[in-house]
Amino acid sequence: MNYRVVGNVLPRKDGVAKVCGREVYPSDVIVPGMMHAVVLRSPHPHAEIRSIDVSEAEALGAVCLTYQDVPQVVYNERIVSIPEKTYRDRTVLPKRIRHVGEAIVAVAAESEELAFQAMKKVKIEYDLLPAVLDAEDALKPGAPSLYEKIYLGEDEIIPLSNIACQRDITVGNPEQGFAEADYIIEREYKCPRVYHNQLETKSAVCVPEPNGGITVWATTQTIHNVRQLLGHLYGIPLSKVNVKKTAIGGSFGSGIQMNSIIPICVGLALKAKRPVKLVSTREDDIYDHTKYPAQFKLRVGVKKDGCMTAADFEAVVDIGAHQVQAYPLLGCMAGWYASLYKWRNFRFHGKAVYTNKVPACAMQGYGNPQVNFAVESHMDIIAEECGFDPIELRLKNYVGLGDEFWGQGPTVKSIIRSCGVEEMLLKGAELIDWYSRKKPDEKSGHIRRGIGVARGFHTSGTGGPKPGEVIDFSSATIKINEDGTVDVLTPVMDLGGGTGEAAVKIVAEVLCLPYDQVDLSSVDTKTTGYDVCTHATRGVYCGCGAVLHVAKQVKVKLLEMAARIFEDSPENLTLTYDEQTRETVIYPTGLQQNRLTIGEVAKTAQIKNWGTIAATDSYRQKNCPPCFVTHFIEVEVDTRTGIVTIPRAVLLSDSGTPINPDLVAGQLVGSLSRGMGYALIEETEHDPVTGKLKCGGFITDNKLPTTCEMPTSDNIKVYFANTYEPTGPFGAKGIGEAALNSAASAISNAIYNAIGIRFYRLPITPEMVLEALERGGKRGD
Repeated sequence: MNYRVVGNVLPRKDGVAKVCGREVYPSDVIVPGMMHAVVLRSPHPHAEIRSIDVSEAEALGAVCLTYQDVPQVVYNERIVSIPEKTYRDRTVLPKRIRHVGEAIVAVAAESEELAFQAMKKVKIEYDLLPAVLDAEDALKPGAPSLYEKIYLGEDEIIPLSNIACQRDITVGNPEQGFAEADYIIEREYKCPRVYHNQLETKSAVCVPEPNGGITVWATTQTIHNVRQLLGHLYGIPLSKVNVKKTAIGGSFGSGIQMNSIIPICVGLALKAKRPVKLVSTREDDIYDHTKYPAQFKLRVGVKKDGCMTAADFEAVVDIGAHQVQAYPLLGCMAGWYASLYKWRNFRFHGKAVYTNKVPACAMQGYGNPQVNFAVESHMDIIAEECGFDPIELRLKNYVGLGDEFWGQGPTVKSIIRSCGVEEMLLKGAELIDWYSRKKPDEKSGHIRRGIGVARGFHTSGTGGPKPGEVIDFSSATIKINEDGTVDVLTPVMDLGGGTGEAAVKIVAEVLCLPYDQVDLSSVDTKTTGYDVCTHATRGVYCGCGAVLHVAKQVKVKLLEMAARIFEDSPENLTLTYDEQTRETVIYPTGLQQNRLTIGEVAKTAQIKNWGTIAATDSYRQKNCPPCFVTHFIEVEVDTRTGIVTIPRAVLLSDSGTPINPDLVAGQLVGSLSRGMGYALIEETEHDPVTGKLKCGGFITDNKLPTTCEMPTSDNIKVYFANTYEPTGPFGAKGIGEAALNSAASAISNAIYNAIGIRFYRLPITPEMVLEALERGGKRGD
């Protein structure tokens, strides 16, 4: 469909401020009388604090915060799930330390330099405890326990064998399905810990208010959940807690939870009775969160015709020292596996395990890239061992139009109503020249080229016909001003992907306004209704779905006001944009000469005391349509050095109507870079004895791909499937996390096509490639 505003490339609303350095992030906030804070972190992976002496620090004029100064409320940083499915195991500051880098003491002073000086004066005595730094070791009988008890909802739980939580799901009769199979293929896979490496580290500013409340600026993906948690932790009524919405310098999932420094900053401000700013160093940040590492065992039964008969998937996830919603992660992993192909009969067993390492949390896909690597590698293995073309096998078995989709695990299901999988596989094959690729044994020379394919998806939000274990609704306010311009108030965070622009375009489209007459307003938790969080690729589909819902109400009110002026019925009026006069006008249908501008209607409503044309409402999407992606990637493997490069890529997406087509393309290209890192370079390894990061917390020793490793722009092709999602705003679905999910899998499959060696763990480093080549590729790594 052709729209006047939606789908057009237009200037970003925050573009000028960002390129001129005038956009305000939490670290930019300055408040009169503000103190500056730093955090002292644990050098030990597991210890009990025997004593803390802050007297010398306080003698320098510092204010210090320890576990003795904060409420001993046990909480989970992430409250996206319903309470009875939320595990809780942490306090604002601990007496018992469970990982290197865990915050122990916070210190505020007149300057950051003085705060660091005071921090060095803090004296701590520890009773060291045995640490467990490997998930397999943590599960062994007699392994040191991280917790004597945790909580599930309000129930006390004893985590035996360091098992934080687990999920078992069975659909159909897997044993019978395996008995009917002609082939059974089984492999094990392993995915690493990866630091988010978002541009902005975590920051917080807290101002204690005269009424006993607080005002907070924080790096977060959810201002309302931060508000609720802070009110709960410190016993402050929510009417006195205000969290400001500010720009965020990337997050990649690391701000879904209320990061640990936010309640620490608040605790310092309340104790000091002064404003406090706390900005994490990069070294602090890398010890605060990481991507979930995982080990998988996948067994699949296949008939001679290529149809799947059964599958069995086992997952062990090392979640580190604290739960940041490991239980819904296991549910999601089950869903990512269950909804990729038609297994017909399948089983999932997932186990989340505590270790004395940095806590793991969501990162670009919430377990989806990990599961995708296993499943898409497996599909290529099945295709080769059973004599199928990899594309043919995928086309025969993919979950698509009319099928059931698990959008956020087994309790969030919907029916797929739009699907571009077949179109993307066939078009991608054409663009990459798939059917001309050679087999590995047909290649020679030092440089071997290979082409790989992988497909994936992500959910657009977490809605379903029936609400499941995950909270998901958004709110919006839209107001027509007396000059005909429009204010949009939304609590939905824009993580850089253009969610704010999408909201503006949707309002402009509904009200027939030019893009430049609609603006986003500065908001906070006092001026907006609830939004759960920008996560699960829900920004456009759910967050902007609420905007569309409210915009339609505003349109009804606008036409009702105009009808009073015309003394006519609203249904007899036409609302349109006049391209010649560049005005939005309303007139009785067929009488264009008798017209009013939208501004004239709004001003008349004011003068006649009819009121403001505005609406506020909340809205829950009742579906979670998958946004599909497909990656075709060509690699070059230098057999002398083991270095893998990517000269060419075809990136295909099905996001329904692309409301911001340039930003959808940007998501795909940017995610190719992140996928390259995940596949080939990135891993934040821990020292198996000390529990410290081997990179020392420095990103100079925690490499990322740069533009130098990317294919040239003319060798990256982006393609949008021609689909329309009937439940989405103007046919839109999400794209964010989906853009990454199958990138690493396609790279791994391409490496196999280049050198004939299958790798079963990521990242596939040059050392691994050389070692495998020297072995003659007789076994995978």
